[in-house]
Amino acid sequence: MSPVDEPLTALERNARTVLEEGVQRIDARTRSRLNQARHAALQAAQARRLPRWRSLALMPAAGAAAAALLVAVMLWHREPGGELPLLEGQRSAVEDLDLLADSEGLDLMESGDGSFYEWAVAQNENGESNG
Repeated sequence: MSPVDEPLTALERNARTVLEEGVQRIDARTRSRLNQARHAALQAAQARRLPRWRSLALMPAAGAAAAALLVAVMLWHREPGGELPLLEGQRSAVEDLDLLADSEGLDLMESGDGSFYEWAVAQNENGESNG
């Protein structure tokens, strides 16, 4: 149910009656001046509106400017260089993966001096420097 269809309350009926009586008491000259002022205000409001075609004509230019700004911001915040920054723990994990991926290193470890590698790991775990 819309507000227009709802029945009026006593307060609304009394307010409407008082307003209608007030309108009836206004003389014709004042009513004419109020009506002219109302029409002048409506015309001024319509004159201030931009024609629809002007507002739509700027849309492609505004879209292109927004896209250029987005590209500039994305390029400006880009990290210099190809490598991503790694934390210290991640760095050692990457080095371990490099050793595992190196087939020559695996051959040396299998055929070579395994005790040296055990000693190097023990030194690293004790916190002593390797070099």
